[in-house]
Amino acid sequence: MNLVETLNLGYKILKKKNIISYKIDSEILLCGILKISKEKMMLNLEKKINNKNLNNFIYLINRRKKNEPVAYLLNRKEFWKNQFFINKDVLIPRPETEHLVEAVLKLINKREKKKILEIGVGSGCILVSILKERALCSAIGIDCSKKAVKIAQINANLHQINNRIKIIKSDVDNFKSYKYDLIISNPPYIDKHNLKYLGVSKYEPKVALDGGINGIEMLMKVIKKSSFLLKNNGKLIIEIGINQKYKLVNFLKKNNFFINNVIKDLAKRDRCIVATKILKQ
Repeated sequence: MNLVETLNLGYKILKKKNIISYKIDSEILLCGILKISKEKMMLNLEKKINNKNLNNFIYLINRRKKNEPVAYLLNRKEFWKNQFFINKDVLIPRPETEHLVEAVLKLINKREKKKILEIGVGSGCILVSILKERALCSAIGIDCSKKAVKIAQINANLHQINNRIKIIKSDVDNFKSYKYDLIISNPPYIDKHNLKYLGVSKYEPKVALDGGINGIEMLMKVIKKSSFLLKNNGKLIIEIGINQKYKLVNFLKKNNFFINNVIKDLAKRDRCIVATKILKQ
């Protein structure tokens, strides 16, 4: 069997199971198995595939037809300008979260030396992306999941910034440290009753998705804790969910924050809030 026949087999299996992205998924999985670029694969479609690679491809296709995310099948995901190792212990990085990275980078000059804290570090993709762009900054990332801490450390090592980052297992309530210039967080913000409607939630860790009854439980914890951990005039940058802006803006103001900006994603939905800690009046 050659590569074009292999791809057609993948197309057929996934299309039959109503996987909308059946073509691109088959191509990504085959490229991953062959360890080649899509361009190289497309130039060699008549090349034969060996039995080991064919069996691996069919194995992954059969997992994909059950809606298991491609990122978990290949244990990697592109985010910002880099590729990250991931598995089912961490949330799959979303393109919309790149708005959070962009917002942070706008706040830090390349010549500035800032101390950053991320609450809920997950795979480490946000913090690693920022530190790679800002060579003088250092950071601490915390997460309540021991497994997530391990993945974040792998990615810090992979991107060779482990000398400027420290990953700690801790929940937000029990974390105590000195003051930070910036705090960033993309905590769980989905209403627990809506989790069942998410296409991949059964594969992703619920602890990284479940934001409680109204979706803002963890966000409120992050805001409250950040009011103590930030330096005066320090910045808090958080990712938020749909219809959460007004409640969170009011809560931020009650906790001595000035709202700098609310950033919309490409779908024009409120996605990030940038706020500054101010002294009590």
